[in-house]
Amino acid sequence: MANLPLMITLTTVLIYLLPSCIKSSEIILPKSLNLTLLTDPSAISVASHDFGNITTVIPGGVICPSSPAEISRLLSYASNGERKFQVAARGQGHSLMGQAGVPDGVIINMTCLAGVVVSDDMKYADVAGGTLWVDVLKKTAEKGVSPVSWTDYLHVSVGGTLSNAGIGGEVFRNGPQISNVLELDVITGKGEMLACSPQLNSELFYGVLGGLGQFGIITRARIVLNHAPKRAKWFRMLYSDFTAFTKDQERLISMANDTGVDYLEGQLFMSNGVVDTSFFPQSDQSKIADLVKSHGIIYVLEVAKFYDDPTLPIIGQVVDMLTKTLSYLPGFISVHDVAYFDFLNRVKAEENKLRSLGLWEVPHPWLNLYVPKSQILDFHNGVVKDILLKQNSTSGLTLLYPSNRNKWDNRMSAMVTDEEDVVYIIGILQSATPQNVPEVESLNDSIIRVCKDSGIKIKQYLMHYTRKEDWVEHFGTKWRDFSKRKDLFDPKKLLSPGQDIF
Repeated sequence: MANLPLMITLTTVLIYLLPSCIKSSEIILPKSLNLTLLTDPSAISVASHDFGNITTVIPGGVICPSSPAEISRLLSYASNGERKFQVAARGQGHSLMGQAGVPDGVIINMTCLAGVVVSDDMKYADVAGGTLWVDVLKKTAEKGVSPVSWTDYLHVSVGGTLSNAGIGGEVFRNGPQISNVLELDVITGKGEMLACSPQLNSELFYGVLGGLGQFGIITRARIVLNHAPKRAKWFRMLYSDFTAFTKDQERLISMANDTGVDYLEGQLFMSNGVVDTSFFPQSDQSKIADLVKSHGIIYVLEVAKFYDDPTLPIIGQVVDMLTKTLSYLPGFISVHDVAYFDFLNRVKAEENKLRSLGLWEVPHPWLNLYVPKSQILDFHNGVVKDILLKQNSTSGLTLLYPSNRNKWDNRMSAMVTDEEDVVYIIGILQSATPQNVPEVESLNDSIIRVCKDSGIKIKQYLMHYTRKEDWVEHFGTKWRDFSKRKDLFDPKKLLSPGQDIF
């Protein structure tokens, strides 16, 4: 559902060339490292901006590695050399507030390390950290297999999503992407090249997954594969009652281990925002617009069932279950039948449409939250109705859907609310103009404040804190281990300074 922006603007930098070294800002790399530091305006400009399109963080240079060994040499030099500089691995730069940046340091362009090798038994794929998920899908699907957990947008890097969590509509069934990794190759902040898994260097393995780039750079991930279906039956249905909407969502995810749906998300149509009814028949579109105007909010349940053979009884059983047992508004259900690849890559079509309208390369001050099931009604009433719906207008998308907490591995660094078995994933994905970014950021702050004042136990995803006490609160009981791992694997604090943790 979500759309993800990336903006590239030109930045001018001054470049000095010395006979025995390359110098950009304060960085000096000896020729003995055999590394090319890119300092041309184009490379610097791309590396200075991220998907949030709000901050500008100008690095000293960019390296396009031809092998993991080059990254190792760079980090070994940075860690042991006389002149310290910091380093950030960057895939597609899909951070919100400069987390993928490094002021006056070195950006490692991870997209230079891309590739997919499927195992002979087709149970896993070894994937280079800079590979885009869409390319993983293409390569594995050729052999009839694919990963089992996906983000909504596939044009992001494997190393990038695994450093956060990697969430989307399959999380309730298969967990986030970090829960579907068997092994990693990681280069630590000391330049060590280490393989790790639950059995080997497990402290590094669990630390790196969801570790926000703090302990090492992922150069290879061994990703779990399963059968790749050929088609997807893709449903959207409308609700006017929030309790009925969430009850049906929770019922569907409780069937995760049965033969229910394979994908589930939810979206809000609000009367003060743009209502995209294009998924529904043209004859229903004006009726839906009237519903939104009348109710203020209409809730959209989106599910999909993947399949190969449309004649299999399970397809009819799932269709009957959806159409006969759920409490959506009678008549307001629409079904599309699409190729599996097209379903997973569906946001690309939205991107192309927004680009054609000039609405893609804009600031996106997004707010992503996890909310416990028992407090989702309080969140709806206190945030959705009392804050979002009372704005003069909204521009963007609001997602709201549940996930099963037991699909997450608590040994990993990623944080999610852990008080209950079901946690809701919230995406308040607003677009902005450069002029009204402060206004939207203030709105986000007010949402967080209302949650805290109301006792709603939220956790943020893709967050950007600037105070240590906020990070300590975020990680909670994991903070001690998180801090120890930093001392162990990146004692000079070289990696991913844009997160502002240490």
